[in-house]
Amino acid sequence: MSEERLLNIGKVVNTHGIKGEIKVWPQTDFPEVRFKPGNKLLMFPPDSGQPLTVEIVASREQKKMYVLQIKGFDNINQVEKYKGWELKVPETDRVPLPEGEYYVRDIVGCAVETDEGEQLGTVTDILSPGANDIWVVKMPKGKELLLPVIDDVVLNVDIAGRKITVHLLEGLL
Repeated sequence: MSEERLLNIGKVVNTHGIKGEIKVWPQTDFPEVRFKPGNKLLMFPPDSGQPLTVEIVASREQKKMYVLQIKGFDNINQVEKYKGWELKVPETDRVPLPEGEYYVRDIVGCAVETDEGEQLGTVTDILSPGANDIWVVKMPKGKELLLPVIDDVVLNVDIAGRKITVHLLEGLL
């Protein structure tokens, strides 16, 4: 398990009621998938230590948080000690995205080249200022290029090959 990358999906912020439920602040775009009854999650202590594998018995959304009932815990005294613990899942449990959408970790670090074969640099950051994302590309001489993520500019994204092909519109360089 230590070799595998983990995805943060939430944090235990408090208990709820006296029947052993916990309040979770979701840190995922897919809380309805992650906190579904029957799912298994890893709970990690705030400092360090052994993770605990738990199974969700019931869940409900409440004021931008999720209230979870964990299998084997039915008393507030049993869950009190888990405040501040992180909830994670293995990266292999990533939710598939629709065509043309990507996870930030898949894009950052990709090499960028033009449709004419010119190497532009590497994606170092993703900005979300409005209608579309902007990929920040660090060029070889240290200058940054801001690429709008639109169909006219981004021609091909090869996640496996870690390469993005773009068409530079006039004024982008």
